[in-house]
Amino acid sequence: MSSGARRTVTLERTFQASIEEVWDLWTTKDGIESWWGPDGFAVKVNELDLRPGGALLYSMTAVGSDQIAFMKNAGMPLVSETRVTYTEVDPPRRLAYSTVADFIPGVDPYDVTTVVELRAIGDGVRLLLTQEAMHDESWTQMALLGWESELNKLAQVLKKA
Repeated sequence: MSSGARRTVTLERTFQASIEEVWDLWTTKDGIESWWGPDGFAVKVNELDLRPGGALLYSMTAVGSDQIAFMKNAGMPLVSETRVTYTEVDPPRRLAYSTVADFIPGVDPYDVTTVVELRAIGDGVRLLLTQEAMHDESWTQMALLGWESELNKLAQVLKKA
């Protein structure tokens, strides 16, 4: 992967919740474990140091039968550990971090940056998630589908709150 700038992709959502509720789900162990990871995956937070230079270390396990089959067919482990390094923490408005994409068979590891911006609007919150594209279009589309799934799970958790 070249060190040049990659294009970014952006997802936007509006939630009927307070900005503090949404921030809490992005920045606490219980919050992250309640929705992080696409459908068919479970996440366990092993370390959380929410400050610039701090890290989130989590394990993601394929638990759904389709996801288990996909991971096996792709030659990928059913459990993966991921380290997120926070680059910006501005409660409750902005969270930026870098993740190493080191789980793709045949592709050298590379960094992916993500920025989450929250803005209170009326009786809700506008979330803007901007992430660097992956190494190719197929993996970028899979990443977007994963985020779509995760943000849908986030919306469900907020509805129950």
